[in-house]
Amino acid sequence: MKILNVYYIHYLVNGLGLLDLRVPCGMAGSDNIRWVKVAESRAELFNREGDLKDVEAEGKDMCLAWVKGVIRACAYQCPHAGARMSDGYVDAQGHIVCPLHRYRFNLENGRNVSGEGYFLKTFPVEERDDGIYVGLPEKKGLFGI
Repeated sequence: MKILNVYYIHYLVNGLGLLDLRVPCGMAGSDNIRWVKVAESRAELFNREGDLKDVEAEGKDMCLAWVKGVIRACAYQCPHAGARMSDGYVDAQGHIVCPLHRYRFNLENGRNVSGEGYFLKTFPVEERDDGIYVGLPEKKGLFGI
């Protein structure tokens, strides 16, 4: 399985410090993805390029961004302190910027580009003739089996 994205989960361990665990969260291959329609058109979501919009797909909140002519999707909250990403902005390089501590994330792969080591969950987006679709991982049972 090809992993497209990895993020860190920080656990406080008995007050001794933070332990970083790498957890695969990318979606490999289109057979693992179910596509969910979130809007009829780009005009329904955005007024201009650089806009951010909260949407919900099958009970999952996420943030959509219109960046450099492409719609990108990411987690609703910043992985650092839980700020709502749609309250942030898109910088000149096309990175989404958290409104709380100004952490910047690449919207293509979720990588933190300001150096703090966090990863923002990203989702594939398809703009089709009949609407905007976001790819969600297939629902699986306990432990992904």
